[in-house]
Amino acid sequence: MAERNLEVNRDQIRAEVDWVEGDAFQVLRDWSDANEKFDSIVLDPPAFAKSQRAVEGALRGYKELNLRAFKMLKPRGLLVTCTCSHHVSWADFEGTVASAAADAHRRVRLLGRRGAAPDHPVILNLPETEYLKCLVLEVE
Repeated sequence: MAERNLEVNRDQIRAEVDWVEGDAFQVLRDWSDANEKFDSIVLDPPAFAKSQRAVEGALRGYKELNLRAFKMLKPRGLLVTCTCSHHVSWADFEGTVASAAADAHRRVRLLGRRGAAPDHPVILNLPETEYLKCLVLEVE
């Protein structure tokens, strides 16, 4: 499907596109250790915290992924980082990403917060419906 989408949009995409399949933690670790650099990185992992008990481990996972990404971004690089774990609050997610930025010694500017599209409405009296969280960041 990704290849089909690329072909449909090929006239708008000038960059080379590579498809990589693997364990995200290992791939990012390898690339970070090899000092790879990128203009933009998108982190959109599956739900790490499917229960309240899993939140602590999920936050460790989000921190690891974001730390590696911060280390690989060029100055003025863009990071789009997401979570779809409703047990992870906005405050915890943002705090974890900020902690990763500090550990990577990178100054990060928040360009935007995003949530679900209109076809995934948040219902105020059902907090679990606000599970999609996304930060758009510029790394100095």
